[in-house]
Amino acid sequence: MDIFQKCEGFGRARELQAMGMYPYFIPLHGSEGTECEIAGKRLIMIGSNNYLGLTHHPKVREAAQQAIAQYGTSCSGSRFLNGTLELHEELERRLALFMGQEAALCFSTGFQTNLGAISAICGKDDLILCDRENHASIIDGCRLSFANVRKWKHSDVADLEQHLQHGKAQQKGMLVVVDGLYSMMGDLAPLKEIRALADRYGARLMVDEAHAVGVLGKLGRGAAEHCGIHPDLVMGTFSKSFASLGGFIAGPANVIHYMRHTARALIFSASITPASAAAALAALDLIEQKPEMRTRVLQLADRVRKGLAAMGFQTAGTLASPIVPVVVGDQERMLRLWRTLFECGLFTNAVTQPAVPPGQDLIRTSFIASHTDAQIDLVLERFAEAGRRCGILQATPPSSHAAGR
Repeated sequence: MDIFQKCEGFGRARELQAMGMYPYFIPLHGSEGTECEIAGKRLIMIGSNNYLGLTHHPKVREAAQQAIAQYGTSCSGSRFLNGTLELHEELERRLALFMGQEAALCFSTGFQTNLGAISAICGKDDLILCDRENHASIIDGCRLSFANVRKWKHSDVADLEQHLQHGKAQQKGMLVVVDGLYSMMGDLAPLKEIRALADRYGARLMVDEAHAVGVLGKLGRGAAEHCGIHPDLVMGTFSKSFASLGGFIAGPANVIHYMRHTARALIFSASITPASAAAALAALDLIEQKPEMRTRVLQLADRVRKGLAAMGFQTAGTLASPIVPVVVGDQERMLRLWRTLFECGLFTNAVTQPAVPPGQDLIRTSFIASHTDAQIDLVLERFAEAGRRCGILQATPPSSHAAGR
């Protein structure tokens, strides 16, 4: 059998392309953060993880430009060898302080952070307890670790406890890994209960704060701070609120020191570019100085969540989230809605399995602190129009569709 044979039978994407309903790999001609240009058409961007609107902030852009002038465009090597800059070490010091941890370590992407951290700290004699809806990078990090992995039902603490009991009986070293804020459904992990169980059974807790850091918590530390707990390890990314590219893991100094010398995803990858490191540092300054950005983005998301629900859309998530999923259920119906929203001038994300369970196909929207009230007005109006055109909403819209403004 030819190993390429599976590629010949992969036709679904081409079918959707032929139908004009393919929602992925759409090239942007330009972007201004809250709006983008595609094939000469301007759309309101509500499909980005640029939650605080910092990708176009003058201070962030200036910091990146200055770093290029000083260091060039690349480090051209691994952190382990020639690729460590003073910028990297300053960023790690600042992140550890910001996250309330002893030390931090930066990786070239958020995906690599989970691959490197989990596979470095967990081995064949250990047990990883992984929420079934964790991000793919966590799943793959677990696979690379050679540890025994037991998946527990999403946010089901009773199911988690059963697995913890098994691990304790086997005298395993245990790591519980969860997303703090889940990126598709926008729901929070029950971190207080998870922390209590981890302590009771002698397990360590790692929280992926990729979508929550900068947005949730009094200081912007993420879902753990929002829920009032302290993880043993905390992971974050720069590609969202930090307006850059890369990721970090923070925790006890001896653990981070161990990862620096054992995490293959760090040792065998080129380091974060100077521009990316400088941009993340500048974004961190703004996150610390401007807590009103967090308040703004959550208020906007709440307004849209309430407005869409009042129209008749099925929304999901939590008030403490910049993510507003619109659950459609059927894949083809969801894709029709995505295409109609696109035609109406909204850039959204079409989400289907394996990113969500079967029957939970959804339109993922996410909001930016720099969205204007006028743009949010248009978002609600265009959702109403698209919903009617697709037959999801009644022909006559409720007069209260903009409620919650």
